[in-house]
Amino acid sequence: MKRTADLPDRLPPVVGFADRYLGGFVDGYHTHDRSQLSLFLGGTVTISTLGRSFVLGSGQGMWIPANTLHQANCRTDLAFQVVYVDPTLPEAEDLPCKMFDASSLMRGLVDEIIAMRYEFSMDERMTSIARLLVGEIRRAPPIADRLLFPSDPRLLRVCEAIAAQPGDCHDIDHWAREAGMARRTFTRLFQQEMGMGFAAWRRRVRVVEAASRIAAGQSISEVAFDLGYENASSFSTMFHRTFGVSPRMVRSGTLTPPL
Repeated sequence: MKRTADLPDRLPPVVGFADRYLGGFVDGYHTHDRSQLSLFLGGTVTISTLGRSFVLGSGQGMWIPANTLHQANCRTDLAFQVVYVDPTLPEAEDLPCKMFDASSLMRGLVDEIIAMRYEFSMDERMTSIARLLVGEIRRAPPIADRLLFPSDPRLLRVCEAIAAQPGDCHDIDHWAREAGMARRTFTRLFQQEMGMGFAAWRRRVRVVEAASRIAAGQSISEVAFDLGYENASSFSTMFHRTFGVSPRMVRSGTLTPPL
């Protein structure tokens, strides 16, 4: 397992490496003084920033600007590549946090940077590679945010608890009490902050969790039961309504749900 602290003190503006994490590993909240590009080669991971969580799988990438607080929760064994980019690189300025499908050109550029290790000068060739890579990241269409979280600390406490246990079946009255609110106040504030009702948000949490588990190889019926659905049929209907694809297509690897 590699960390930025293990890298040499003096680095070129772009530097990268490949690594693997075991399933269940959580790289707790931290920041980097460089922007971070991660490309995922195998497995499933949840990356959380303040207020947002993203579930990523093989073939997808994530750009995290410098000094952004984030954590990674490995849902399965994870193979990935990382490139750290000096935030003063002109092409990288003002590039927001986003996830995307990694193009073949992007993967090739990352391979080239990793092959150079840490000891190279930013000659004309490497400068062109770095600029082209950041340009590819900027042009990549973002995949919609997986989950949004509220800013109100009472609602945030509830949402984090549900995200940690998506199969929990407590009703809205329970969660209103947990937030220290009357039910009407809870539902009104939730709608105001999230732009959707509590039940709709919790359904989305469940299907996002389901997509991660199915992509990792867990059976559809087992996922449906674990997440509180009475049967696989009702679960599949909700999954298709949310993502426009069936869970079987995700399981077969035909495509990744456009979350």
